[in-house]
Amino acid sequence: MLRIHFTTADLIRTRVAAAADPFWEMVLSRRRLFEQDTALVMRPWVEQMRPQSGSALLRPGLVALAALSPKGPYFPDFMTPGEAAGGFDSGMQAVLSTPKSRLSAEIAHLAASADVPAWVRRVADGEPEVLAALDQSLRSYYETAIKPLDTQIQSRVDADRQRRGRDLLDGGIDQLLTGFAPMMRWRAPVLEVDYPVTRDLYLEGRGLRLVPSFFCRGTPVALADPGLPPTLVYPIDHDSHWEIAGNKSLADLLGNTRATVLHAVDGGATTTELARRVATSLASVSRHTAVLREAGLIETQRRGAAVLHTLTPLGESLLSNDRRVAAPSLLTA
Repeated sequence: MLRIHFTTADLIRTRVAAAADPFWEMVLSRRRLFEQDTALVMRPWVEQMRPQSGSALLRPGLVALAALSPKGPYFPDFMTPGEAAGGFDSGMQAVLSTPKSRLSAEIAHLAASADVPAWVRRVADGEPEVLAALDQSLRSYYETAIKPLDTQIQSRVDADRQRRGRDLLDGGIDQLLTGFAPMMRWRAPVLEVDYPVTRDLYLEGRGLRLVPSFFCRGTPVALADPGLPPTLVYPIDHDSHWEIAGNKSLADLLGNTRATVLHAVDGGATTTELARRVATSLASVSRHTAVLREAGLIETQRRGAAVLHTLTPLGESLLSNDRRVAAPSLLTA
């Protein structure tokens, strides 16, 4: 079990990341690729990627990820840098500029619990040609296996964040942390996380960065080094997204895409957020929101450079009734 100890300052500084982390997604996706009991939502991706696992585009990255982030009690934190919050390029630059002393220490720690190939020991020495090869391997893996899923991943992260945001607005940080059950248990001031090893992490005023992940499955994952900015990667709920499949009444009334837009507005969303959630263009979303606004189902207000769409009481009533009629088939995985 992992026990995360909060102070009042930590509660104030705890945040949920706005997007999945590309380096965590790479590490965790490799594990999903070779699981026997593939999750249904990941099956299309696995069926597409497995035949390519021996290709020049995927194999070097898979080999690198297997060596540097094996499934087990430990893998080096330099493989999942906090700078990756700024995107793949920022994260890769952080990996390549990791101090040699840290590379050496973390790979030595890895060697205590896993077989370490000779080329990994050269990474520990910071050899430029080996780091360049690592860059190329991970970049190719990311471009082939992760980047094509950007829209799908972000739409599900947005849905998860909306749920977390509601918890925060309704009951503050206490309800936000309670809402992560059953994968975590909030027993103030300690957050208990099911974990393969027993650890205590004291935040000491730094707060906790919670990172939603598409490829994380089962239990959350934390950085190994307690001295690094506290980070906890957790699996998103793949049932919480915006496609309408089994429902006919609202889709027949509004059209499938427009009905999906109306569901995506629930809780409030900008035009850009709606485009991500529905996986369509900004122009298309603008047309649909104009119709929904004229029908009295949504309201639109400008907030700085963006516009925020929210449901009207009529729109809320329509969605509430539609959910009662369609449950439990309204939202699909």
